[in-house]
Amino acid sequence: MKTKRIVITGGPGSGKTALITYLEQQGYAVMHEISRDVILEAQKEGIEQLFLENPILFSEKLLEGRLKQFHEGKNCAAPILFYDRGMPDVTAYMDFVNTHYPENFSETCLEHKYDEVFVLPPWEEIYKQDNERYESFEQAEKIFHFLKNGYENYGYKIYEVPVGTIKERAQSIISTIKLKTI
Repeated sequence: MKTKRIVITGGPGSGKTALITYLEQQGYAVMHEISRDVILEAQKEGIEQLFLENPILFSEKLLEGRLKQFHEGKNCAAPILFYDRGMPDVTAYMDFVNTHYPENFSETCLEHKYDEVFVLPPWEEIYKQDNERYESFEQAEKIFHFLKNGYENYGYKIYEVPVGTIKERAQSIISTIKLKTI
């Protein structure tokens, strides 16, 4: 049986990480977001906001890490593997900041496809800024649209996850996945 690769994405502060953590607690296999690791690594080297100071380098590190996760997913024996963001997030963010990126970014996204993509909409009531999340809520709303368009441009059908409790959101995703396998 082939493992279904499911991306959960959305703008900053939309509840992705909490949802991924919940799914993991429910016994699902997950690949966690790596951008905070990249940010913290750069901060240890004295670069406060790598994405703002060198967006190409930051994005290369993210794409490399997410590609590594994609390949690691081949070893997953679980029927479903959730990813906290996918490779097309990288190009969507680059488009958001209107920064040209190497063609191999798009080629990588086209050559390594996920099975389903779920996007969480902006949710002001839960949005919080912190040291790694410097975007305003208004920017988070714009990023959400860039993410949707970015994945659609790579040929994905996007499923928008309704606002609700973590359990309700997880059930919405699982129900959609089950309906697709019937």
